[in-house]
Amino acid sequence: MEPQKEARTPRDPVARLPGASSSQKPDEEERREGGTAPAATALDAEADGASADGLWELPVEPAERRPECSRCSRPQKVCLCPFLPVHPLHISTHLYIIQHPAEENKVLRTVPLLAACLPQDKCKVKIGRRFSEERDPELSAVCRKSDTLILYPGADAANLEEFILDSPIYPSTIIIIDGTWSQAKDIFYKNSLFRLPKQVQLKTSISSQYVIRAQPTNRCLSTLECAAVALSILEKNNYIQETLLRPLQALCSFQLQHGAQIRLSKEHLLKTGLYPKPMPKNKRKLRKMELLMNSIKI
Repeated sequence: MEPQKEARTPRDPVARLPGASSSQKPDEEERREGGTAPAATALDAEADGASADGLWELPVEPAERRPECSRCSRPQKVCLCPFLPVHPLHISTHLYIIQHPAEENKVLRTVPLLAACLPQDKCKVKIGRRFSEERDPELSAVCRKSDTLILYPGADAANLEEFILDSPIYPSTIIIIDGTWSQAKDIFYKNSLFRLPKQVQLKTSISSQYVIRAQPTNRCLSTLECAAVALSILEKNNYIQETLLRPLQALCSFQLQHGAQIRLSKEHLLKTGLYPKPMPKNKRKLRKMELLMNSIKI
């Protein structure tokens, strides 16, 4: 179907004075019609530019942030403290969260909720991309301890539940990386410290309840969910998992009630033919997409 040509109505003809040719310049027509002369137009433009420049000199008032709750770090009007435990959970395991700097200011991050549920001396958040013995002696010492684990999936990772059954030394510390999958991969492989602890992963059939943020596969869990499952295994207490997931469930429920939508995983969208973007041309990325579609672990 050919595009419809724009029609001119009688109300908007191209007006010309008698004797004016179509090759006349707009300035000439404007002068003949009594319009503004070019010199006057230039002066007006300069004046407009000067007034616009003056706007940059006006003081800018900083945007006021909504008051935040000191415990859950949520805006006070949507505080999630009613869904947190009255007292921090009693645990013996030390948890270290290695947080990518990009996660620190995200509105719907889960680490503040996790930290609010645990004792301060049992949950420590380290923000950064690169860590070394010189930069963080404390973290370096933790990584060198024989009873420290790092939770990161891979071919060399042991199943956490099976590992604690066979290990002669019961783990006292677990490290979890907080960030997108690409950010977590960058942190894990470019920091030699994080390859010192025993690498473990979760073998669980649960699906993520963090439905307001898209995940690569149906089996991917948020940082809070990973910590909830890992701590419940290490502490041998399922109540820990239930308690830690409660504020996350409340957060997602509130967001969905106020306009947020359920974000399906990339794996689900690919399998159902609903993935909105074209397939990548890069062979490596295309292979990853194919693995997702075939439910093969990357």
